[in-house]
Amino acid sequence: MSDKNIYYKYADEAQENLIKNYWNEKSEVFYDKFPRRTAAVLNYWWMAHAIDAMTDAYIRTGGEKYKEYADKTLAATISRNNNRIINDYYDDMQWMALALLRLYDHTQERRYMIYIEDLWSDIIKGWNDNIGGGIAWRKQQLDYKNTPSNAPAAILAARLYNTFGDEVYLDWAKRLFAFVDENLADKQTGQIWDGMNRQGDGRIDKEWAFTYCHGVYIGAAGELYKITGEQDYFDKAMLTAEFALERFIHRSGIFVDESEGDGGMFKGILIRYLTELYKINPEYREIKDRFYENIEILRRSGTSEDGRIGKSWLQMPREQDGFDLTVQLSGTMLYEMAAVIDALDN
Repeated sequence: MSDKNIYYKYADEAQENLIKNYWNEKSEVFYDKFPRRTAAVLNYWWMAHAIDAMTDAYIRTGGEKYKEYADKTLAATISRNNNRIINDYYDDMQWMALALLRLYDHTQERRYMIYIEDLWSDIIKGWNDNIGGGIAWRKQQLDYKNTPSNAPAAILAARLYNTFGDEVYLDWAKRLFAFVDENLADKQTGQIWDGMNRQGDGRIDKEWAFTYCHGVYIGAAGELYKITGEQDYFDKAMLTAEFALERFIHRSGIFVDESEGDGGMFKGILIRYLTELYKINPEYREIKDRFYENIEILRRSGTSEDGRIGKSWLQMPREQDGFDLTVQLSGTMLYEMAAVIDALDN
């Protein structure tokens, strides 16, 4: 295999390691943790990103086995969720809809769209006038609004517009992005805050700095720029990308360690939407350079012989460590997104 295809090979290896170490063949679901294999609790949004990762491989390779894993994960998630696709967390449903829309766009299978339509109908019910609008984080807390429950919805709405051409989706995309931009974005630095009114006091959680909040803001701004051509969206995406690549890169050159659990997924989401920005602006080479640098460090320092990825890409997982699926997914996303960039450049 030529050097220009090395990231394709790395992505193949990452997907095989994900399946080998985390797939439960009997239950047809991904384990939450390895090597202490457990899948006792349904982490709905983890499964959505597992479907997204399988979709990455399916799109890249055309391999039907990856689509089969995605379909099995979807079926198991619905079964474990009381036979429903609808969830109590609005952001969880957005991640699922985004993953399924990618599958729909590449297969045209109507069953995916039926799920997406159900999800979208429920998601927009989360918009309310508490603290000035926005989609709530969850149904039990309708006055708490955050970036993860609005920016992914803006991405979803923009992509639904691209797929179907219905102006209603574009209106929602603009409205959702505007809520985040007006309430949770620092216009000077490009930093994106997590949320507001979490404790019922109207306060913005400015001390919370998470990679994925920046990723989905970049993604939403980028989608709207592609549709409208409005420079302001591009400028906002670039400002936040520049902030993120400064704020969330360790002095060693790697993306920061955000631990396990939900946090293990965060940098993978940032990496996914930085890739979308690179597609728009391939002159912004820092994205590519950072990805490639992280891969070299991860392969050298953060991956065990059996293909397990450490939560810090600087530290090798020990035999007794049991890292969450989210950690493995973030590493897999890095490899897949590097393969996307490599294909664009070659």
